[in-house]
Amino acid sequence: MQPRRSILYMPGANARALEKAKGLDCDSIIFDLEDAVAPDAKESARAQVLAAVQSGAYGHRELVVRCNSLDTPWGDEDLAAFADQSISALVFPKVESLQQVQQIDSALLARASDLPVWIMIETPTAILHLETFVGHERVAALIMGTSDLVKDLRATHTSSRRNLDFVLQRSVLVARHFKKEIFDGVHLDFRNLDSLREVCEEGKAMGFDGKTLIHPGQIEITNAVFGYSTEEVVHARKVLEVWHHALGEGKGVGVLDGQLVENLHAEEAARVVAYAQAIDLREVGS
Repeated sequence: MQPRRSILYMPGANARALEKAKGLDCDSIIFDLEDAVAPDAKESARAQVLAAVQSGAYGHRELVVRCNSLDTPWGDEDLAAFADQSISALVFPKVESLQQVQQIDSALLARASDLPVWIMIETPTAILHLETFVGHERVAALIMGTSDLVKDLRATHTSSRRNLDFVLQRSVLVARHFKKEIFDGVHLDFRNLDSLREVCEEGKAMGFDGKTLIHPGQIEITNAVFGYSTEEVVHARKVLEVWHHALGEGKGVGVLDGQLVENLHAEEAARVVAYAQAIDLREVGS
């Protein structure tokens, strides 16, 4: 299991930021070669990120690279540079069709690369046609690009995000149908930690696996909300204990604190315990 509570974008052209990321408590880092890099800095940023991922200096942090789209002058070279690197995935922006996913897949196959792909969902067209491309075997995860999505919808950013309920819930629904992970979009008001917590709690309740971030100051709250407290882990262990005891007695249900414990509760409890163990093991190895 790979915890992905906090997924921090790091601008590939910013050497100071790349160095600082080595000590941050985020679960994953997306080295960004797209939006955060000016056209005249694309090549130098690519070389800088390549050196970063080859350095082995990021400890437990999962490393991912966001490439430029393949229909840009830089996309092919981005993919070629990282297709054989020891990273977890490549991210591609504004994916909205099966043809785009197949193009990415073919380019990686041509380089004998088995790297998974994370795709950014950030246009109305993508929301309408999710079922047609999310199930592709190369796709491992979805990232909501809520900033561009709000712009294309001619909507506005609100503190509650109620105006985005449909697109967010639909995206989670399709991701779960195809058994893909899905990560919430960034919170632009990065100094407002109260609103960040509110949005994180809403996102977790909706079913998101974690959240993409734009500032290190957002990591602590995001980890806390998308992770599990000590009390939650203890309760999950008790659920499993009661469940296994019930099975040992040939029963299909158990009882914990006056509440029924069934198979679905045991499955969720096992996931919580495995998640906590993965974080504990990672911290021991840091």
